Amino acid sequence: MKNLALPLSLGALIAIGTAAPAAAQTFEGPYVGAQAGWSQNRLGSVATDLGTATIDDSRDAATAGIFFGYNLQPTAKLVLSAEGAVNFGFDDDLSRAQKDASAAINPEYGFDLGVRAGYLVTDKTLVYARGGYENIRTRVQILDLEGPRRGKDNLDGWSVGGGIERAVTDNISARVEYRYNDLGSGGTKWDRHQVLAGVAWNF
Repeated sequence: MKNLALPLSLGALIAIGTAAPAAAQTFEGPYVGAQAGWSQNRLGSVATDLGTATIDDSRDAATAGIFFGYNLQPTAKLVLSAEGAVNFGFDDDLSRAQKDASAAINPEYGFDLGVRAGYLVTDKTLVYARGGYENIRTRVQILDLEGPRRGKDNLDGWSVGGGIERAVTDNISARVEYRYNDLGSGGTKWDRHQVLAGVAWNF
């Protein structure tokens, strides 16, 4: 028995040392990332601190930004997330379609805070819906009987959407997402559609 004890003990130690580590959970814990994509702003009348800017036009533009959040996986298939982001628009200014350009709106950047609820269709593929709060910082120009006036304003709204996220490695994931934003309140009509692609580092 003593002669067998040592080989058995060594075998157990070797088995423990060579055992594969537990699979990492990509969609669990904090993450940061970058995203870019397409954005379309559709504006009607926009109530600003300077007055009402009537645009009645739409414009396609590029957008890019950074995001950060935290994933919680309460069950094997369910993923819940809280997320914030800062996004910048490029070449997305809109003017009233008249020769005098009596109103102009230039969305400079925006903030958003949202939540996601997702389902793991495989261990590495997450399908999710999202919704949250939106805020846009915009430059405003109005030309009327009082003369040209320029300023900046903040507009609040909400967003809904969804997407799919795929774990590339234990720490890196890639995603594609669609969002609809409604920034209309107090007489403002401003709708925005976005398609965003992003890459995240999961800690």
